[in-house]
This record gives sequence, C-alpha cells and structure tokens, in this order.
Amino acid sequence: MFQSPDYFEVDALFTEEHRMIRDAVRAYVKKEITPVIEKYAQQGAFPEHIVKQLGALGCFGPTIPVQYGGGGLDYISYGLMMQELERGDSGVRSTASVQGSLVMFPIFAYGSEEQKQRFLPPLASGEWLGCFGLTEPDHGSDPSSMTTRFEEEGDHIILNGAKMWISNAPFAQVAVVWAKDPAGIVYGIIVERGMEGFSTPATHNKWSLRASATGELVFDNVRIPKTNILPGVQGMKGPLSCLNKARFGIAWGVIGAAMDCYDTALRYAKERSQFGKPIAAFQLQQKKLAEMITEITKAQLLNWRLGVLMNEGKASAQQVSMAKRNSCAVATQICRDARQILGGMGITGEYPVMRHMMNLESVITYEGTHDIHLLITGMDITGINAFK
Repeated sequence: MFQSPDYFEVDALFTEEHRMIRDAVRAYVKKEITPVIEKYAQQGAFPEHIVKQLGALGCFGPTIPVQYGGGGLDYISYGLMMQELERGDSGVRSTASVQGSLVMFPIFAYGSEEQKQRFLPPLASGEWLGCFGLTEPDHGSDPSSMTTRFEEEGDHIILNGAKMWISNAPFAQVAVVWAKDPAGIVYGIIVERGMEGFSTPATHNKWSLRASATGELVFDNVRIPKTNILPGVQGMKGPLSCLNKARFGIAWGVIGAAMDCYDTALRYAKERSQFGKPIAAFQLQQKKLAEMITEITKAQLLNWRLGVLMNEGKASAQQVSMAKRNSCAVATQICRDARQILGGMGITGEYPVMRHMMNLESVITYEGTHDIHLLITGMDITGINAFK
C-alpha cells in the first residue's frame, strides 16, 4: 500500500534508468522484505537468505566497475537503492551499504589487482559477506586512537586486538580491518574467515537493528599473509574515505524509513476516527503530517544535489557529513511523530513505525554521531578545530 511521497516532483530530476533501478528495488522490498521483516526483528534474527538476493539484485557495490562484479552505476542510483532498502529495514540497508562502501570500496580503491580479482566478484554476487573493522571497545568517535596492532614476521603479519559493533560480522567471510603497524601507521588488512585466532562473537540483547547481524572481531595472534594488506593507502585517509561513501548511502537510506513512517501515519490518520471524525481532521495531526512531508522534501532535494556532486567528483566529506546528520535527525523525528499519530498501535509489530524508530537510534549514532557531524560542519565553516 506504500505511496512514495514526492511533493516537489523530485522524480523529474531522475533519469529513466534511476527510476527503473529504484522501482526494481522497491518491488523486491515489497515482495521479499516487508512480509517477513517483522518476524525477524521480533526474533532478533538475521535473514541470512537475503544476502544472495541482494547480490543478484545488484545492491552490493553498485558503483564498483562491472569488470569486478559491480554495477558500474552512478551515486544517485546507489542512493535510491539504499533509500528503498531502508524503507524495508535499516538492517537490510546496513548489510548492503557495509558490503559495498566499507568492504568492496576499499578493496577496489586501495587493493592490488590480485586482491580486486580475488575478493570483489564473490562479494558483489553475495557468495561472500564482508564486514568493516574500525570501531573498538574504547575507541568510537576517535578511531585514530585504535589499539589494534600488528607485528611483522617474515612474509606474514601477526594481528592482535578487537573491534566492536561490527555489522555483518557473525556471517562474514572476510573483514577489512584497520590496524596500526609498530610505527603507529594505520593500514587496511583483509582478514579471512578460518584464519587461526580470528573469531566473530555475536552481539546479543539489542533493542535496535534486531534484524541485522552485529558482532565483534577478535584477533588473537592471527597470522596473515602480507599480500592481504591493502597497498594503496596509509593512515586514517583509508577508513575515513570508506565512511564517506557509506554516510552518503545512509543519508538516502534513512529518508526511506522516514517515507515509510510518513505514509503509514498519513493512511492511519485518514482511517482512524475519534470524536466523530478522522484524526487527520484535527489541527495537531495535520501539523505533524505537514512537517513530516516538508522535512522529507527538503532532505530529498539535499540528497539529490549531493548525488549530483558525487557524480561530478565535487562533493566534500563535509557536505556528506551534513547530509548524513540532517537525514538522520529528520528521519528520527518523523518516526517519533508517526508513533504519536498511531497512538498505542504505534508500538506494535502491526505497523513498521516502532521498528524504524528503534533502528534509527543506531543509525543516528554509527558512522559519526549527530554531535560529531555538527562539529565537522562547525570546523568547516569556522576553520577552528573543536575536537582538540
């Protein structure tokens, strides 16, 4: 029953190919995700079967060149894909955006040709699932202080440390892990399932992203060939460039969740009667709905413009940061207002609102918190670093 809100005819800004890609993912979500996602969320289980489906649909690494198994598409196509997947569930979008932006992108951008040929095609098809290891138990917003380290031993390195809050970890065949060498320089390392001393314990008892697989990465003297080190980058530029791509996908994705909540609240308000008329007839409910569609429209236009800049190679990390923060803040408020409109029904699994609302509490935190992104914008416009 979902009707995509488009108050300012934003569709006209997209090409026919953009709309076809969006509609294909929208149809997939309607058929494969919406009917089952509440069950998986209630059970706190990851729908593992969707991994190969997402690969077949082209949702893994859509901007990666075709020669490596990617879609060879532009960034607006990528954004629209993430929008539709997150309309289904934030965890589903997380699975896809981690795979494409945080695992496939660094291998493509910084890997050797042998690494690209070996790892990218099975990741693109969904034969393999990947994860990204940056956040640590004691180092979240300040990843440069990471303590995961490696020592050299002939043709191998010995990796020790741990990463936390890692999407896809319990099911991943490969992990792109960021660690420091003896000199304190950060490198990207491809760690493979089955390497002795490498484990991925699952994170339990989550109230958010319950249909997403979350875990830890634990490295206990893991012996890794030096050929698994990404040769094309050193320092924090590597992981931060990956986060830039992923934040772009989040900016689009969470607006999909906002659209779903708005559409649900609008239909409910028209159907639910109190005091002899639909609650949509009351001023306070109209105020909520009017503010919802206004904020969705503003975010749609901001995301579209950012997509154009990404395609032209002109988008700055600070612009991506602003879009991520704005979209997350907008979507979170829309979900909360939608829950208010639905009243008691808003907390049940009969409607998607509470699930979206809980999920977004994670999305507004990971890959840069709301406050961190405010400081990124603040430093950009003032030239003053407030982080130190």
